[in-house]
Amino acid sequence: MSNWFNIIEEKLMRWWVYLIKMLPNFALAVIVLIAFIFAARLIQRLSHKFFLRVAKSESISGLISGVLYTLVVIFGIMISLQIMQLDKAVSSLLAGVGIIGLALGFAFQDLTANFISGAFIAFKQPFDIGHTVETNGFIGTIEEIRLRSTTLRTSAGLHVIIPNKEIFQKPIINYSLSKERRVELEFQIPNTIDLNFMEEQLKAALKDAGSNETVRNVEVVYSAIADPKIQVYISFWTSNNEPNEFRKARHQAILAIYKVFADNKIYTIQFSNKENGQVKQPAQ
Repeated sequence: MSNWFNIIEEKLMRWWVYLIKMLPNFALAVIVLIAFIFAARLIQRLSHKFFLRVAKSESISGLISGVLYTLVVIFGIMISLQIMQLDKAVSSLLAGVGIIGLALGFAFQDLTANFISGAFIAFKQPFDIGHTVETNGFIGTIEEIRLRSTTLRTSAGLHVIIPNKEIFQKPIINYSLSKERRVELEFQIPNTIDLNFMEEQLKAALKDAGSNETVRNVEVVYSAIADPKIQVYISFWTSNNEPNEFRKARHQAILAIYKVFADNKIYTIQFSNKENGQVKQPAQ
């Protein structure tokens, strides 16, 4: 038993001597680690302000500043371990971080792809909150942009949450970036009417339908003959400053065209007389 006690005592003495010798290294390592922590906090604040100005996204700037803070702290821990002559611990730590990162990358690859796509969207800014966009078969107004997903509200009032990976990989139509849009309409009329007269009537009606010069460059083209009908193609440019301005212009254009049809007794239709609020029926 005495041999066992001697061995344990000798071992403890060696550890104690080693600890006394490593006290300066330990103190220096603690000082270095504290310095790195303060530096990491400073870098986090500065990077958060910088990326908030660049990306204009709180989530993106918070993510990047958090990643930078973590990297600086990890680097400080590695330096501190090297000061304490724990090189094997540093190697084990690096290997463990690599294995954990690889495992997490495979396990959450879809989530990672959404985060990376969200970061690209924040920097490239193909759209912003309040823009009307079309993507993945949905048309709506952007209400929220997050790292993982983007929320848009459709004209029916539905909130659609789309993963950023799907937005990043597929085409996006941003209607809010287009100051002008072209309205195109195509229909048929009987071949028994005066085509020159009808062209003048349609152009005049469409110009009168626009307000404040919102309708420009009206074109009326007869594109085909489908006896006993004539194919008519109408196009004009209209402002797109508001999300529904394109639809309103097309609506007014259709009303104006049908009024021309009613005035010339081409079709039997009803139309709204805006002057007196009555609804008239064209004579047969």
